[in-house]
Amino acid sequence: MLSPFEIKLLKSLEVGKEYPISEAARVSELSKDAVLKAAYLLEQKGFCKVKEIVTKRYTLTNEGLQYLKDGLPEERLIELLKKKNNLSEIEKEMGKKELGIALGWLRKKNVIKLSDGKVELIKDVDFKEKDALNLISKGSFDIPKDILKNLIKRKLVEEEEEKEIIIKVLKKPDVELREVITDLTPEILLNRDWKDKEFLKYDIKIPSKDVFTAKVHPYERIIRECRKIFLEMGFVEIKGNYVQTSFWNFDALFQPQDHPARDMQDTFYLNKYVELDEKLVKKVKETHENGWITGSTGWGGKWDINKAKQLVLRTHTTAITIHYLAKNPNPPVKAFCIDRVYRREAIDATHLPEFDQLEGVVLDKDVGFKHLLGLLKEFFLKMGFEDVRFRPGYFPYTEPSVEPEVYVEDLGWVELGGAGVFRKEVVEPFGIKGKVLAWGLGIGRLAMLRLGMKDLRRLYLPDIGWLREFPAIKR
Repeated sequence: MLSPFEIKLLKSLEVGKEYPISEAARVSELSKDAVLKAAYLLEQKGFCKVKEIVTKRYTLTNEGLQYLKDGLPEERLIELLKKKNNLSEIEKEMGKKELGIALGWLRKKNVIKLSDGKVELIKDVDFKEKDALNLISKGSFDIPKDILKNLIKRKLVEEEEEKEIIIKVLKKPDVELREVITDLTPEILLNRDWKDKEFLKYDIKIPSKDVFTAKVHPYERIIRECRKIFLEMGFVEIKGNYVQTSFWNFDALFQPQDHPARDMQDTFYLNKYVELDEKLVKKVKETHENGWITGSTGWGGKWDINKAKQLVLRTHTTAITIHYLAKNPNPPVKAFCIDRVYRREAIDATHLPEFDQLEGVVLDKDVGFKHLLGLLKEFFLKMGFEDVRFRPGYFPYTEPSVEPEVYVEDLGWVELGGAGVFRKEVVEPFGIKGKVLAWGLGIGRLAMLRLGMKDLRRLYLPDIGWLREFPAIKR
């Protein structure tokens, strides 16, 4: 059974004659999209042949036009070598950049020799590239492939592809081509026009066109899923500024001022300082230097308030949770934060200078280490990880400390962050009453495991093909 579009196209086109898509549309009085759809359907049924003709066109870039006018750098160098061979003198006349280009290409052609600051021409050379630039400027592309490739590589020529679709009717059906009803409308029913008419039959074997509907980015879906889990567990979500003082980012968390994480290679420091609350500063200062009244001996040494005043791009969202606890010191408190953090990291498959972190705290009187492990295990189970374990870890502001790991097939055990119970040196200077369970997880790495990816950078690439193909729901 043929559709109305197919019938109209067959009736309009001559057998054996080739029609460009635009010509077929004009003759059949159909849109180009309708012609194309009908042609491919007819090709599957053996009535039509569709072929694509790809034509490559080339144009000169601005640099290519300049070289066509003034000559290639290597061409100019050859002319200068007829008069002088001192490199420093030639550089003054050509410029360092042009000379570097010329020397590079002439050395590839093995026509010059460099020694003691001088250039020697050892054999003649033909500038076929210049002839090619001239031909391209006139619209002729009959050029050897190797020369064309070099010109494109040098960004003197740009390549463009033009695609033309040609349709040819191979035969027409033996039976009379009759129009069929595709849509049953009220008018057809009222006028009884459906009598003695054929209805379009749908072939479920014909491939349908892909439809890409709007959907949430896979990474954003995982962030929303994490947020939903903690909200359902009774937590409140908190937010804070990207820029924090070193006091809240480091000192409030009992991180010593000579800790490696504070170094310039790990932290983005701003050349700006702000004033701090003197009451809080005094307690934190004494805690660092001698333990204050916490029973600790502190870190010793001299605590520098100027270091605490300096602004930084936060290196973790713990700066937000400790600030929140300082303002809400009375239990119970259950809070979490999902937000961006910044570190001086070399970009690779598993590290980025900015990434998202999931931070959480529970403040209460009757909670302990086992509650922390149970809470984290419940979270990972809800995220689809069946095997969860914990191994001992070390962090300046928690004791005991652990690193949660999940088991992933083909990868084994993968560490996803850190957790522990806040030390008394962290909570007591702020009057926080009770124990604080705390954790921080890298959502990017979590997303990689959930999405089956090996490169963290793909989460941020504008890869429309991957986004279209990725299912809207993936467990």
